[in-house]
This record gives sequence, structure tokens and C-alpha cells, in this order.
Amino acid sequence: MAPATPPPSAPEPPQHTGTSLELLVHGVGGATPQEMLGDPRIVRVTGDEVAAVYRRTEDADGEQRPERYRDEPVAEAYCWSGLTSGNGSRALWLLLLPFMVVNLAHWMRPTATGRSRAVRLYGVLVRLVALSLTVLLTAAACEVALDLLAWQCAGADACAERRSWLGFLAERQGGWWSQPGRRLALAAVVPAALVGLLWYLSNRTWSAYESQRPLDGQDADADDAFGAAAGHGPNAPDPDAPGPNAPRPDTGGASEAGSGSPALGRPGFWYGRRLVARLRAAHTAAGFLTVAAAVAGAAARYDRGAEGPVPRFIGAAVEGGILVGALVVVGVVCRRGRSEQTRDTRLDGALISWLPGSALALLALAMLYASWSRPDWQSSGTLPGEATFRLLAVGQGILVIALAVVARGLYRRTPEPRTVLHGLGGPVVAMLACALGGVMTGGVAQRVADWLDGPGTPGMGRGADIAGPPVLLSWQASVIPLLLILLLLPVLALVVRTARTARRLGPVVEAEYAPEPPEASRTRRIARIRATAALTDSAPWIVGVVSAATLLLGAGAIAGSWYSDRVPGRAADGSGPLLESLADAAQSTGSWLIGFGFILFVAGGRRAYKDASARRTIGILWDVGTFWPRAAHPFAPPCYAERAVPDLASRMSAWTSTTPRGRLVISGHSQGSVLAASAVWQLPDATRPRVALLTYGSPLERLYGRWFPAYFGPGPLLGLHRSVHCWRNLWRATDPIGGPVRIAEDPDPGVDRGPLKDPLAYGRTPRLPLPEPILGHSDYQADPAFADARADLLEELGPRVPRQAETRTQKGTSGRSSG
Repeated sequence: MAPATPPPSAPEPPQHTGTSLELLVHGVGGATPQEMLGDPRIVRVTGDEVAAVYRRTEDADGEQRPERYRDEPVAEAYCWSGLTSGNGSRALWLLLLPFMVVNLAHWMRPTATGRSRAVRLYGVLVRLVALSLTVLLTAAACEVALDLLAWQCAGADACAERRSWLGFLAERQGGWWSQPGRRLALAAVVPAALVGLLWYLSNRTWSAYESQRPLDGQDADADDAFGAAAGHGPNAPDPDAPGPNAPRPDTGGASEAGSGSPALGRPGFWYGRRLVARLRAAHTAAGFLTVAAAVAGAAARYDRGAEGPVPRFIGAAVEGGILVGALVVVGVVCRRGRSEQTRDTRLDGALISWLPGSALALLALAMLYASWSRPDWQSSGTLPGEATFRLLAVGQGILVIALAVVARGLYRRTPEPRTVLHGLGGPVVAMLACALGGVMTGGVAQRVADWLDGPGTPGMGRGADIAGPPVLLSWQASVIPLLLILLLLPVLALVVRTARTARRLGPVVEAEYAPEPPEASRTRRIARIRATAALTDSAPWIVGVVSAATLLLGAGAIAGSWYSDRVPGRAADGSGPLLESLADAAQSTGSWLIGFGFILFVAGGRRAYKDASARRTIGILWDVGTFWPRAAHPFAPPCYAERAVPDLASRMSAWTSTTPRGRLVISGHSQGSVLAASAVWQLPDATRPRVALLTYGSPLERLYGRWFPAYFGPGPLLGLHRSVHCWRNLWRATDPIGGPVRIAEDPDPGVDRGPLKDPLAYGRTPRLPLPEPILGHSDYQADPAFADARADLLEELGPRVPRQAETRTQKGTSGRSSG
């Protein structure tokens, strides 16, 4: 009888080799590295005072002592809050809010598959809307400095007497500066200086942000001059039908840039140096040309209507030069968009130097022309700026409507159900940018007019010393009370719906925490917070209602000012006591509201300049609004992600290359999860399989996926899941910002883990004897599910080798880079 074969020995459990690293990325509002690492003793690993990677002091040499980190990874914190909230001068970015909002509209276009011309047209329309905002801001500065101060107040004895500092400009003085043309030429320095300041701020931030070279890598061969392939463009495969060649996690690959890769993974996406320089030159030139047109236009109009010492052809030549310059500016803005397929390091040196320089020379020529002596010229009434503001308003409305038509066409071609407003998010936000610009410019003009006019009411003709700002601005202010009244209806509907939802959630909450005895107040509080958190999903249609009402009421304001050519209070004269009183009330209330809003705006900026905590609050707004590169408006606040994303990608690539057996989890909270995902897209194909992604409180799908579907929609997020080795996303029903990422794959890939229980305990328990807080969007790391998810990712990630394999490795065989 043959001896019994001994049973095979059980294989030894696999053993992790190498060090594990968790790279933490904070969310909006910022956090100190001490808070992120839970230790006051930290050391900076790499980076500068603006953005850097930190470790605990005891973990500084963690790679040399891997035996200490077999159960828990080395923790690193990437702190980027200095990019959005730093010195007091950044509070001035509040004044750039309309530019930031219109820049967001560029990135909100629907997913476009095979519609390169439509995508190009969409980009051109958004850039033209952005250009109109620059012209509007400059025109408002001209209205204040040239019309209200130099033309109206200095030309009216009663106004000039009350402003002694205007005495040298007053007509009654009869001095050299008393002639209207010379007053206009001197006042033109103010809007020209504003344009110069915007150029300086844009150039300064361009040098600090857009000119930072990302992680070196091989660029794609194609050069998409118009950004037509951004998102999932004409050459991209259909994300909903991946096919057999789609990249899978086990291959560690995502499609290469230039051959259907997600836009955020393209080499040139976070390097917008060339486009921002071109747009900066065009917008600076547009500002100077606007001032030149205001100065030269008034003088040329006088020369055409009177026999004077100045030949008429000079004015015609200056105006012709301004017109040619304007056409060149429009051509530059329309001609070229972003280049994402390759890292475009070129600069259009001649263009960025000569275009604003030529516009400045035309402005100087216009000022010289207006300063020509015209003894018989006297200022009365207002400068003819009414037509300028009307044409700007009409032009913006036409551009927004055209943008809506294009966006709707793109959406119909590739519909995605969760895209906000059926693809109209971009046009809606562009309309809000125009409204913000109108409120800010109108507020400044009306407050300055009220200040100059003393007890009178500009435009009403009763005891007024000056004619006041253009009639259209008064009409636009008058519709603000009506807009607020209309906004009350959807707000009340949301309040009622939230209350009903909270009542329905009560039994659900008690069932989740059974068998703990229910407590009515505790149940109501949890249910109310959950219902309130769900309001985020209702925000799009509220924004849509406001935008549509703004468009319609704005059209009514244009029609009313054009038809009556008088302010609403005077246009209603003779229409009956009721209408007259309503018109007066709307005009006065609107003027007060628009002025009060502007004063609050300025006061907030002043407080933020002095108060670090207020500056941090403003930083939260910029954290969300300035994630995207400046693709539409060069004067928008700079894109911090053009520094943060390359920082994170470079750190992950550098660590994995110097730690061959290391495992890396990039862990992002809130906005940090968006940066983390963007950085993973930028990683080389050889690095990505060794990286796991942990997101919590993440707006990736709930906000970015719905508002920016071409970049974070179902297709890109599915591609991210397939390209990264493993991914977990934690979310709570009480979180108003974070949510599931909803990876569209069958079977469910198990990325989403939630909703997590919040609070952790309903009442008092032996383990938690004190009442637990409702955490909502904060402190995800306090939940045991966080440590479990991180451990699962490290377990899936590897590298894991049996002990005998490790022995062979020690004898000379190189280890694997991934498991």
C-alpha cells in the first residue's frame, strides 16, 4: 500500500512589500497641513509657500522604514489654499465676478460627439459674450468719468460749484481745460487706467499660473486649434458603447491623448498660456478702443455739425482707425480657441505686443484730436452714450439666444438625462454674467449720479443739476424689484417641498436607526437636514428661472427706454395715478437696491482686504469658480488648478518612480476630490495602475457631472473608473455638496459606498455615550467607513507577493510595479 501523500502545505498569506502613501487633498475653504495630518509637528516635503506637500515630522523618512507602515500608510497633505486665499489684494477679485461667471459658461457645454463645427461656434459665442462684458465695464467707467463728471457736472455751474475739485474743469472758469474736448481727454485717463490695471492683473497672474509647465510627457500629435475635440469630441469613441478595445483596469491604460482621451487628461489642458495671452491682448485693445471711441466720437460729432477750426476728415480718419481696430479685435477673439491636444508653448509675440499698443496709440490720437481748440463748443445734456448701452444689451441678448440654440442642438445629438436644464446650463450662466455686469456697472453710474446731483433725482427733471446716466440703466434698475418678486414664487415652492420631504423622511430615519427608541426632535432634525441637503439638486431650475426672467425683463427694459427715451418715473406720466406711483416706486426701489448691492459688494471687498477670515470666505467662492482655465475671459480670476493639478500629478509620478513597490492612495475631500480626479487623468499610463482613488463629500457627479457634462459626465467618469486601478466614493444623504458618482456600468462596479449613516448613532450608546453630531459635508475621516475604504483600496492595489517571491526578489529579481 503506497504511503499516503501528505496534504499540500497551505500557502503563506501574501505579504505587502514597500511603503504605502496616502496623499490627502483638502476641499473648499482650505485647511492647514497641521489640521489635515492631525499633528502640529510637520515638515514640508516639496513645494513653496503658496502650495506644498507636507508630512508629519516622524514620517519624513517613511520610505526607509516600511516595516512601520504595513497597517497604515504614510500620510501626506497637499495644501493648496494659498492659491485662492492669500494676501489682501486678492479680495479685489470680487470685482471680476462677471468675468469669472462667463468663463464658467464656456465649460458648461453639453457633450459633443461628432459636432466639431458646433463646438467651435459655441466657443466663439461665449468668447464674444465675454468680450462684450469687457466693453460694458469700460463703457461704464467712461460713463462715470467722461459723461457724468467731465461733461455734465463740469459743464453745469450748480454742480461744479458744489465740487470744488472740479473747478479747473468748469466752463465758467474759462481756463484751458474748460473746453469740453479737453475735459473729455483728461477724464479718459480714468477708464484707460482701469483697462491698464486689468491688463496688469491678468499678466501678473498669467505669469504665476498659466506659465507653469505641467508634468513633462509626450504630447499628442494633433493640434486642435479651436478646442473642438474638448470633452468627448469628434474623434472620441462613444463612451456608452466602449467596445472590446476599451481600456480596462487590468491593462492600466486609458486612451492616449489625441485619440479619444478625456479632455482633462490631454497634455495641453492645464497649460493655457498661449490663449490667455491672445485674449488678454484683444480685451485690452477693446478697452482702449472703447475709451477712444467715447472721446473721439463726441468731438467728431461736433465737427460734423458745426463749422469749426478742425477739418472733418481728421475725425473721420480717427473713427475709421477705431473701427478697423475693433474688427481686428473681434477677429482675434473668434479665430482661435484652446489648444489641448498638445502643450502649446508658443506665443504670438507680434499680436500680444502690437494689438494693445496700437489701440493705446489710437486712444492717444483720439485724446489729441479732442483737445484741439473749439472755442464755441459747449456741453449740455448727456454724451450720446445711450445707443452704446442699448446696442450692448441687445447684442448680449442675441448672443445668449444663439448660444442657447447651439447648446440645445448639441444636447439633442448626445442627450444625457442628468445634464442640467437639458443642455442649457451654459447659456443660462452666460445670461447671469451679463446681468451681473449690468448690475455692477449700473450701480456705479447711478450712485455717482446721485452723489453729484445732491438733493435732486437724475433724469426726473425736478431740481436736478445734471441729466444723469443713460435712461436704459434706470429701466434696468427698475425691473429688479419685479425680478425679486418673481423669484419669491419658486423659493416658496422649494420651502414647501422641503418641509413635505422632511415629514416623509421621518419614518425612514427612525427605521434606519431601529431598534433605538425614537425621539421626535432628533428625528425631525435629521430629516430636515437631509431634505435641505437635497435642495442642491433643485438649484438648476431656480437658476434657469432667474436667467429666463432676467432675459425677458431686460428685453422689456430695452423696449421701454427705446420707446419712451425717458426714465420710468417720467415715462409713466399721464398714465393714471396707480401706474405713475408703481413706476416711481419701481424706479426708486430699483435704484436703491442696485446701489445698496454695489455698496455691499465694495464693503465686502474692503473687509476681506483687512480680515483674514473674510478673505477665506471669498476664497471658498473662488475655489469653485476658478477651477477652470481662462478660456473665455482673460481678466477672470486665475485658474488655480493649472498649478494644483500638475503639482499632484508630478508628486504621484515622482513618488511611484522612486518607490518601485509602493502603493499610493490619493484621497480628496469636496473640491479636493475634483483636483484628485483631474490629477489622476494627467498621470502617465504606466503610473495610473499603481494609484487608487478615494473621494468623499465629492461633487464630481452631483455638481460637476451635471453642470459640466463634457468633462465630468457619465462617459468621462466611466473612463476614469476604468483607467484607475480602484476607486471608492463615500457620501452622505446629509451632505449638500457631495453625492454618488453613479458609474454607468453593468454590473455595478461598487465605487459608491453610501449613504453613510449620519449621525453615527441616533441616541446615547455605551460606545458613544454623548449625542453624536450630524456631520453633513465635513469630517468624513471620523466615520469608520473611511478607514475601511482606504484599507480595501490598499488591499486591492498591491503590490502583494508571497514570501518566497519576496525571497527571490531579494536575490536579484526586480519586483512588480503593480498588483
